[in-house]
Amino acid sequence: MNHPVFFQPADGWVGDLIPYEQDGEFWLFYLHEVRSDPKPGTSWNLVTTKDLVQFQDHGVSLHHGGEDELDFNAYTGSIVRDGDGTHHLFYTGQNPRNLGADGLPLQLVMHATSTDGMKTWAKHPELTFGAPAGLETGDWRDPFVFRDEAAGQWRMLLAARHEKGPERRRGVIAQCVSSDLLSWEHTEPFWDPRRYITHECPDVFAWGDWWYMVYSEFSESFTTRYRMSKSPDGPWSVPHLDSIDGRAFYASKTAERGGRRFLFGWIASKEDSHDDGPWQWAGTMSVLEARQNPDGTLGFSFPDELVDSFWDKVPALDNQELPAKLDVPDGYAAVISDEDLPRQFYAKAVLDIAAGTTECGLLLRSSADGDQSYILRLEPKRGRLVFDRWPRKVTGDAQWHVSGDVPFDIELERPCDLSPGAHTLEVIVDGDLLVAVVDRQVSLSTRIYGLPGNRIGVFAGEGSASLTELEIRQRSNN
Repeated sequence: MNHPVFFQPADGWVGDLIPYEQDGEFWLFYLHEVRSDPKPGTSWNLVTTKDLVQFQDHGVSLHHGGEDELDFNAYTGSIVRDGDGTHHLFYTGQNPRNLGADGLPLQLVMHATSTDGMKTWAKHPELTFGAPAGLETGDWRDPFVFRDEAAGQWRMLLAARHEKGPERRRGVIAQCVSSDLLSWEHTEPFWDPRRYITHECPDVFAWGDWWYMVYSEFSESFTTRYRMSKSPDGPWSVPHLDSIDGRAFYASKTAERGGRRFLFGWIASKEDSHDDGPWQWAGTMSVLEARQNPDGTLGFSFPDELVDSFWDKVPALDNQELPAKLDVPDGYAAVISDEDLPRQFYAKAVLDIAAGTTECGLLLRSSADGDQSYILRLEPKRGRLVFDRWPRKVTGDAQWHVSGDVPFDIELERPCDLSPGAHTLEVIVDGDLLVAVVDRQVSLSTRIYGLPGNRIGVFAGEGSASLTELEIRQRSNN
């Protein structure tokens, strides 16, 4: 049996990730989610990888505290290394029994260090500190520490909220500074747009002439976004396509290796493992690679290592000579494979889209006639990629008894440039996980639980699209 593409521990789920690169290896710390009642405390677990394909699970790295301790839940943070080689781990301590002045569980910045290469951690409870006056004590989390060489100091960013203002617009990335990583002084906000509930898991990095700020918000959308600036002090500009992925890929944080920047996040699971189930917190680890465009904006796609791990060709549409032109000026047409695909595969389709075309794309887990499938639909007129499925939720036994008021999951659409010409749609499917990428720029992750078919198809509606290339590969069983 092929090993999974996406990492998930055998005894739980992957929550927020804290990636750290050391000697060419990624140390991926993550919040270990266990879904049980009563819920245990949250620890940091660790998985390492050198190639983004094979993962070694090391289990618990930073243990959570006892039932009466401030860090019963050890939540998200960051790791830095000082000049003496000591690793400093900053994390969020929270205990549902420990309430702040606002009546919510108090969130605190806590500190641990390692002098043995992150094999063991010593906690320093005496260095714990909470939110200053004017900020909510129940929102003071996800400390991200980085070195500002120009200023000669360490800077800590935190997901925080103002005490006053519209409830949905109080989010602020608060900031503390330090000269020694031990004592911290609260200073002016790093970013204060008064736009979101909060900005979870802040992350900042430099790349060439640009600085980038990554954060996750759950206000209008439940997604991870980025901003750009020529300075770590702003001002921050909004790129045209400012989100990393869609609803299902969340809380991604970054790490660099060899001049390349990777984003590590989790693809949320759904309740009862059902397509209609509500999204859940935590899921399965996934990694995207950021690609810097000439104008400084970022595109997001699969790392080459992941694509190259699929090497055995899978026949599909062998009875169809390419290029296959679907020319339907006022109709719909689809071509479906004769054979089933494996449950784990990589697919690359190049579609040459004519001007004025309404839609085209791929059918996945399709029935033989293409009527039941998951759908990756490119919509040039609307400039977006949409994930859809048919049948949608059935509410009765008649053909019109469907949830017609929900044409697709609105949070599973991604804006993208679909101007006339050739566009490449890449897909990785692994069991109930699906990740799609358009033109190595736009990514969309989701879950696919229910449909029984296992064929692939290509379609077009109200226009013309030519399939000029279709490549499907699986991992070797050897």
